[in-house]
Amino acid sequence: MQRSPRAARGVLLAILASFALAAASPAQNKKAKTPARAPASREYPDTTALTALHYRYIGPEGNRTDAVAGVKGDPNIYYAGAASGGLWKTIDAGAHWSPIFDDQPVSSIGAIAVAPSDPNVVWVGTGESFIRSHISIGNGMYRSTDAGKTWTHIGLEKTGRIARIAVDPTNPDRALVAALGHAYGPQPERGIFRTTDGGKTWERVLFVNDSTGGVDVLLDPSNARIAYAAMWQIEIHTWSRTSGGAGSSIWKTTDGGTTWTRLRNGLPMRPFGKVGLGISPAMPERIYAEVETGDGVPRGGVPSDSGRLFRSDNAGKDWKLISSDLQPAGRTAYYDRMGVEPDNPNEAYFLAAAFTKTLDGGTTMIDLPREQIPRGDHHDIWFDPSNGDRFIVAHDGGVGITTTRGRSWNRIQLPIAQMYHVTVDNRVPYYVYGNKQDGESAMGPSNAKQEFFGTDVGIWRGLWRSVGGGESGWATPDTVDENLVWSSASGSGSVGGLVTPFDVRTNNIHQVEVWPQSTTGTPADSVKYRFQWTFPLTISPHDHNTVYVGSQFVHMTTNGGQTWTAISPDLTRNDKSKQTISGGLTPDNIGVEYGDVVFAIAESPITKGEIWAGTNDGLVQLTRDGGKSWTNVTANIPGMPAWMTVSNIEPSRYADGTAYITVDGHQANNRDPWVYRTTDFGKTWTLIVKGIPKSPLSYAHVIREDPVRKGLLYLGTENALYVSFDDGGEWQPLQNNLPHAPVYWLTVQPHFHDLVVATYGRGFYILDDLTALEQWTPDITHKAVALFKPRDQYRYRSVADPFTELDDIVAGNNPPPGAILNFWLATGAKDTTKDSVTITIASPAGAVVRTLKAPARAGLNRTFWDLKSEKTTKAIIRASPLHSDWFEVKASGEDAPGISQYAILEPPGTYTVTLKYGGEQQSQPLVILKDPSSGGSEQTIATQMETQQTLVADINDAVAQVNALEIVRGQLVDLSDLSEKDTSLTDLKHRADTLANKLLPVEQQLYQMLLTGRGQDAVRWPTQLTEQLLYLAQSVGGSDYAPTAQQKEVAQVLHNRLVKVKAQVKQLLEQEVPAFNEKLRERNVHPVITSMR
Repeated sequence: MQRSPRAARGVLLAILASFALAAASPAQNKKAKTPARAPASREYPDTTALTALHYRYIGPEGNRTDAVAGVKGDPNIYYAGAASGGLWKTIDAGAHWSPIFDDQPVSSIGAIAVAPSDPNVVWVGTGESFIRSHISIGNGMYRSTDAGKTWTHIGLEKTGRIARIAVDPTNPDRALVAALGHAYGPQPERGIFRTTDGGKTWERVLFVNDSTGGVDVLLDPSNARIAYAAMWQIEIHTWSRTSGGAGSSIWKTTDGGTTWTRLRNGLPMRPFGKVGLGISPAMPERIYAEVETGDGVPRGGVPSDSGRLFRSDNAGKDWKLISSDLQPAGRTAYYDRMGVEPDNPNEAYFLAAAFTKTLDGGTTMIDLPREQIPRGDHHDIWFDPSNGDRFIVAHDGGVGITTTRGRSWNRIQLPIAQMYHVTVDNRVPYYVYGNKQDGESAMGPSNAKQEFFGTDVGIWRGLWRSVGGGESGWATPDTVDENLVWSSASGSGSVGGLVTPFDVRTNNIHQVEVWPQSTTGTPADSVKYRFQWTFPLTISPHDHNTVYVGSQFVHMTTNGGQTWTAISPDLTRNDKSKQTISGGLTPDNIGVEYGDVVFAIAESPITKGEIWAGTNDGLVQLTRDGGKSWTNVTANIPGMPAWMTVSNIEPSRYADGTAYITVDGHQANNRDPWVYRTTDFGKTWTLIVKGIPKSPLSYAHVIREDPVRKGLLYLGTENALYVSFDDGGEWQPLQNNLPHAPVYWLTVQPHFHDLVVATYGRGFYILDDLTALEQWTPDITHKAVALFKPRDQYRYRSVADPFTELDDIVAGNNPPPGAILNFWLATGAKDTTKDSVTITIASPAGAVVRTLKAPARAGLNRTFWDLKSEKTTKAIIRASPLHSDWFEVKASGEDAPGISQYAILEPPGTYTVTLKYGGEQQSQPLVILKDPSSGGSEQTIATQMETQQTLVADINDAVAQVNALEIVRGQLVDLSDLSEKDTSLTDLKHRADTLANKLLPVEQQLYQMLLTGRGQDAVRWPTQLTEQLLYLAQSVGGSDYAPTAQQKEVAQVLHNRLVKVKAQVKQLLEQEVPAFNEKLRERNVHPVITSMR
């Protein structure tokens, strides 16, 4: 008989050891428990006890980065800062990326610098400096000394936007920082700041005025005491952007920043705007400056200078105009950055919508072919100082990495999508809709139901699809016809109010703009209708054919957009002084900066024709007769500053006349939270912001009412998500694992009880199953145990495999399979062993089909049932597979190669969930529903269950035979080994081998004993009875259809074979083994046992 170096030796010893462990268990349980944190003495839960609620990312792929850096000489390490999606790092040249900044309360990254003398020291400045309307601000500077593993907040909290960081090449503690300021009004916290102690202290070393901030700073590569700085005068408001003024300027220091000299000779004499600087180690006395002039076009009757690229070849002493081409800078406020190759001072790249190159110091601008352009809308560039062929570019589609000097690119997308809004439909599973900046209106599933050879591949990028519209507005499914989606906005401005009904079945788009006259480049005072970048689009909750959109009016269609009717007068302030050309020196008018517009529209779900409207100039209007008359209720709102944006209105579904509003004041230079509630149609209002700490990022975007529980509210701010259980009386964070990206929109899918989150920087997230919050009662806090009623759960079936990679970073996550079980533990819940909590699932007939074990923690706990029965018995081998002595087997045995475990997916019905913990027991019903898209019926499932149960019984029976024979085989191997060492037992070896030779032909009928599970050896040898039963069970149970005639026939064939093999096993165990044991007893050798029990 074959030997195994580690065959199952000492089976009896293993049995005794298991008994000893069982006896020791009670003593271990006497260990003193750490007291749990006492629950708050309050009517509602402390959200610190709700950490079991996890958000899951679902997609789509993301867009904007605006800061990049790498490590000199290391082509594997790069950092990428997202505009509002945090900081990302790769250590394998871009193949994989990890978020390394999510623990910080800010997500907008403005600048990154790796210390040249120590790559472990990484500096990060927060707040985006590439200016447009929908951009986030920061809270200062951060520094890591361990390559991004941990971070320290090192000050400059009020600077708003960090545009550039320059670190001393020999001292990682010395740095200059260009701080632009928030730019929404005058402030002293802007300019150039210096630290010499790693950010422990800062001094402002260059300040022009309170309207001007630092936008660029570069060190002379040959002398770190020499630096150049660019200052930019810029002011942003809801209604305009003004770039340029006397404060914009270029400066130089030669003493490390202590003193500065303004550079003038040859630069524009008239006021200019934004400036981007460039320098090369190959010729540090050459300085480039991209300067925003007025391009010679008078502004308001005042002449302007022309020219875009200036250059100094004597370290800034003298400058000359090199180029007036507009292509390299484009929309300067949003771009205007450049980079010079470290080994060639004549070769430079200019970052704008285009990616422009020069090889002659700027004289000639080269428009590169598509394959040599990283993507589009470029913002930042970093060169490896030791290898000019390698650089990385940040742009509005992610990042581009080249190692070929730009001849080819690795174009990388990250999960950093900036979503403006989110809506959902009522499909099963439901779909999620929204508009992505630099993308399009899109729809994608909340659950893909897909696997790839048994592996959950998530919600892969190919499942997201365009539904018309554009990047900035809405995608809203019809509430009756799930194949109709209303989308809005455009990739180049609102263009008159772009509205597109989309047919999901045919992919057809129908253009039904309210007024289809191009408005690109036109100021607000010169258009018929002021449609803003994210103008509202909403479907009436009373009539799905009624759709509203907003300009300065509320427009309505009832015929699919064939005609539109204005049902309101101008609801705004109509302040003509705030409707002029936006942009300053470089006009920029695509609807983004239109003021005096209707920004929010919401109809009461209770009363038809009761419509609320909010404007971006700070007004709230109400009609109660479908638009025949309107009432301005703004004067009733206490303390609300003027010209803030009413970003969201939420009419209550519980009480007519009750509504909630969020008011965003950050572009009016007010970053406090402004959230109000009215209960009397706007006659009086209450500010409801208790619990929301004021910070640079505390301004609110959206408030949403729970559709099940009155008074349960959700709130999204620029960096957090909050919940209130008392109608806004007090707010608590509900952040948990959600990144601190701006929360622009929220919705609750009522059938699934899911909170769906549109983040502006990290895509869509879903907080699955709000039922624990919706079912909360004040007495739960004081209970030791509370089991919440589970939501109804669909019995999903996987659909066809996708074409996708398995490690796509932008792929979303499916929910855990099966039912979510929520329970509350108040005390004694520090025991986190798996056996602390017992949960049983009983079928509609009362039979227990599954027992689960869960850890116990104080607060809300969450575990999952995959809707499956207990698995079939595990097959254990006690000796090596045949002819594979190299295969080691532990004393406790090994899982039998080729014999998996099978579990039945339980049929639809009402089950009973019972929780037992600490001497208490609670039960709740759980309704399992058929997957409506799976085919079959509940009757076919019932028929299938009968066959599956028979197959499971046969599988368990077959495995029981295998396990019994393996127990004997393992001991026979031990006896053979023992007899080789003890010559007095030589005769026993012969008897053991004889018995084994009788056992093996029987066992080989049950499973393939040659299998090792290595090297795909399953294809070498025929499957046997147990494997064939498992295969058949998976075939029968793989759908919701009744078993076929041939499936039933094969099941009977296999069952008959099993009956015959069992008879042979019985003869072995009841006759051959006892006879062998008699011989062992004669020699005073312990007999062979046939069971581990």
